[in-house]
Amino acid sequence: MKLPVEPPSFTQLLRANPPLDRVIALRLGPEVRGRYEHWDKLRHLTPPEGLSTELWWLGLKFARLSASRELPLVDKSGRAFSLVVGDSLQRRLFLIARDAAGALRGDVLPSESMRERFLFRSLMEEAMTSSQLEGAATTTPIAKEMLRSGRPPRDYGERMIANNFQTMRELKRWIGRPLTPDAVFEIHRMLTDGTLDDPAAAGRLRVRGEDIVVQDETGRILHVPPPAEELPARMRALCDFANQGEDAESFLHPVLRAILIHFMLGYDHPFVDGNGRTARALFYWSMLNAGFWMSEYLSISSVLRSAPGQYTRAYLLTESDDSDTTYFVSHQLDVLLKAIDGLHDYIRRKQRVQREVETLLKPGSRLARRLNHRQRALLLNALKHPDRTFTIAEHQHAHGTVYATARSDLLGLVQNRLMRRSRLGKALVFHAIPQLEAALRR
Repeated sequence: MKLPVEPPSFTQLLRANPPLDRVIALRLGPEVRGRYEHWDKLRHLTPPEGLSTELWWLGLKFARLSASRELPLVDKSGRAFSLVVGDSLQRRLFLIARDAAGALRGDVLPSESMRERFLFRSLMEEAMTSSQLEGAATTTPIAKEMLRSGRPPRDYGERMIANNFQTMRELKRWIGRPLTPDAVFEIHRMLTDGTLDDPAAAGRLRVRGEDIVVQDETGRILHVPPPAEELPARMRALCDFANQGEDAESFLHPVLRAILIHFMLGYDHPFVDGNGRTARALFYWSMLNAGFWMSEYLSISSVLRSAPGQYTRAYLLTESDDSDTTYFVSHQLDVLLKAIDGLHDYIRRKQRVQREVETLLKPGSRLARRLNHRQRALLLNALKHPDRTFTIAEHQHAHGTVYATARSDLLGLVQNRLMRRSRLGKALVFHAIPQLEAALRR
């Protein structure tokens, strides 16, 4: 990975460039054409007329310092992390609140069973990709089969994914509970159970002698986390920040708070392994705790996996420019928006497929030549309620027909490989096959 070039010293630039009338007269904001640019990128851009690149950077730093918010979280040197909530961050926060809130409202998911299907799909996606980001080699089809069937994991990769899936489901029960160090330890224990070289390291902080570094693929050191002896105090500070109430004087948007919790867990790397999974789990906990119910249906890890270098680089940009977390926050807001877009696209695809299938089941369609109107009505019901079971008696009553006809209808759907039958006690029960939509389109 190419390391970002560190900005020139702010103090040295001040000393080298008196007076600053030209910079002040331009009234520069903290962003460049709607982007919060780092020196590594800015040095390649054309500065405003009459300014050198160094003076341009100095003007940006003035604007950022005046708009900067100091956070109750500190870096390794004891310097407070900062955040600048400029126009582009405000715009993306608005889009997240608007688009995410509408993703699953209205008539998009008319039934509770369909909501459950979407939730299961999102939890499964996040469990797989979050684990794959940290080394799980299990293929996606095998992981899906394991989670859908509920079978026990067979190897290290499957164990990581199963742990992640169960932890994500458990977090919903923690809504309303304050975050404590013990709660973070329990989340880490659930995520790493059976996956660590030293099982005793699950659910506890690193200790002296377990200091670690973050490296790139070549072995170059990118980040040295704080030493083990500082971790208890840093963990308490993180939990205090996570539980901090909002008031008129110190309001911090809950999405920003969730992202910063994610950032700090990754920065401190308090565990020997599983830090990334724990950081992302805490992000989801914070979002759910703040009332962002839609976060259950999003998978940020699937977006991060598509460009993992950008995730690491967001940390490096922050660390190289006076502990300014705006770089990381900006990256994560983009990730959230991509995850929301992905959810909308998935819903639209499902809606389109359902409309196409419903057309296939109309009178006069190809399927109408194979299936009678009662069978088509039952299949439409099964599409809307995929987890529902059907009985001969229910079908008979719904269509006012005799038992033999109702039985023939359901057995005919089994023969056409659209339904499956089983026994519940002595009674026959019927349920739709998996991927019913695809089967009807064949």
